Amino acid sequence: MNDYVEQKRKVSSFACTNCGADSEYKPGTTQLKCRHCGSTNEIPRLEAKLEELDFKSQLTELAGQATQLQASTVKCENCGATSTLEPNIQSAACPYCATPLVLQSMHTENLIRPKALIPFKLNKHEAGEQFTRWVKKLWFAPNDFKSAQLLLEKLKGIYLPFWTYDSRTQSSYIGQRGTYYNTTRTYTDTEGDKTVTRTKDVQQIRWQTVSGNIAKSFDDILIPASHTLPEKYVRALEPWDLAHLQPFAESFLSGFITEKYQRSLQEGFEAAKTVMDGEIRLAIQKEIGGDEQRVHHVDTHLADITFKHILLPVYVCAYTFKEKLYQFIVNAQTGEVQGERPWSLIKISLAAFTAALTIGVIIYFGK
Repeated sequence: MNDYVEQKRKVSSFACTNCGADSEYKPGTTQLKCRHCGSTNEIPRLEAKLEELDFKSQLTELAGQATQLQASTVKCENCGATSTLEPNIQSAACPYCATPLVLQSMHTENLIRPKALIPFKLNKHEAGEQFTRWVKKLWFAPNDFKSAQLLLEKLKGIYLPFWTYDSRTQSSYIGQRGTYYNTTRTYTDTEGDKTVTRTKDVQQIRWQTVSGNIAKSFDDILIPASHTLPEKYVRALEPWDLAHLQPFAESFLSGFITEKYQRSLQEGFEAAKTVMDGEIRLAIQKEIGGDEQRVHHVDTHLADITFKHILLPVYVCAYTFKEKLYQFIVNAQTGEVQGERPWSLIKISLAAFTAALTIGVIIYFGK
């Protein structure tokens, strides 16, 4: 469970403004009743007018206005990745799983034309050096995997598809501000054969209901448009310097593979809204202030929604070790390397044995 989801779960209850315990709705009223002290708290109301917008139709309209690109694509029968290849290619292997591609299944389709891309900054040799340095830093990696030179020929330059989204937002919220204060409590303790009375400071929290409005603008929320590579590794390649985006030109694609987007424009926007919602809630917490904050309800209106389809450069290496596929990615702009690595059980066992032996020797001679 990520931090944002966990945060939402924690603040789902409304704290009593009198004692801080959880309150629950009192049917037939506009009040919450405290389970602990019985106090009632009026349910705050948002003044904002509720408005339901059909973002899907908005995005469908935007997509229909986007410039189209005709591309020859081929789908890997093993991992499902769909890539565009140059027309003169006679044979090719999937860059993600090394499975031979059936070029007879290549077909032409219309895609949303990329608006921009970041050209490859690192060449294959430079990316290989970054990959080799990364491999050498791995503890407990198998020896044949550490011989990274054998893997460099498998590096493939790929343009990964992404969506970026822009939007202005206006959010009304209801929440609570918690302020710490101390009270003195008396308690008894045993001191030898005597019972003594002591005092101690106990931290309490006083809750105050708050509401308000907050505006935010979002620019270039970056959402991966492919499911082929694990998203945690794709995300770990960030940050990208989008200031170096160049207007799309097919000449940049020469010599590289371009993956077709799998996540639709609408699906990508749903992911972008999750990003926006998280940042909006953080901004609301900051505005609420105090020592603790609870955000109970947020109503957000989005306007001026725009998007771009962009391509970002990576080198991918698909490596099979003991019948398991491993994928490694190099950010071809920054040199950042990410991927799942194999482990050597022999090296781990020897290390554990050596550590246990060392501890045993220390204990023996320390007596």
